[in-house]
Amino acid sequence: MTRPVALVTGGGRGIGAAISDRLAADGYDVLLTYNTSSKPAEMLVDAIRERGDDALAVKVDCANQGEVGLLGIHPWMARGIDVLILNHGIYRRVQSHVMTMEDLNQTMKTNFEGAVAVWKAVQAHLTDHARMVVVSSQLSIKGSPHGADYSASKAALSAWARSLAQSVGPEGKRVNILAPGYVDTDILAGDSPEKRQQRNNEVPLQRVGTPEDMASTVSFLVGSDSSYITGAILHVNGGLYLP
Repeated sequence: MTRPVALVTGGGRGIGAAISDRLAADGYDVLLTYNTSSKPAEMLVDAIRERGDDALAVKVDCANQGEVGLLGIHPWMARGIDVLILNHGIYRRVQSHVMTMEDLNQTMKTNFEGAVAVWKAVQAHLTDHARMVVVSSQLSIKGSPHGADYSASKAALSAWARSLAQSVGPEGKRVNILAPGYVDTDILAGDSPEKRQQRNNEVPLQRVGTPEDMASTVSFLVGSDSSYITGAILHVNGGLYLP
């Protein structure tokens, strides 16, 4: 029996890697993209294959229209895409009052425009009941003093995804948004022990989230148990931010 296919952008590290690994374990063949870090992506693919599942890593800069276009004609597209996860992104940690237009343009080009470009490149290959999850952020609603460009890009991404859900719903396709809070990825790697404890204390559940927490939520959102959910923003943050 042919396994369904999942495409995960930014699928080689952090939240994306956990999502790729979980979807492979759930029975999908996973096509994952990376941009700057080939080794983690290749190691993940090897690990997935060693346990008997299948995955493939491809280099795609989602801010580069040419590379995104090549993704749209990748041989795996012929199989049809059952699940699309738009997870790639950059976070510069630029203080809002000194953010330049270059900062804003590059973040929007990658996080927002890149996601739309991937969608447009692969939409013809989506199966009739394809499921899509856009990885946004609590900052898309909350804002951030050191990430106005990031917050704006994720807000645009969420609004676009909710609009898309309304457009493709009659076709049987579903689109939902995952909005993480603090997650133990490279973004928090520079935390001192004191800073990490401060973050833990801020969260009502008293811990920073894990990439696996996010992957479990994505597994639910693309599964049959969420068949009547579309256009939703699911905040997964341990109670840190309750909109």
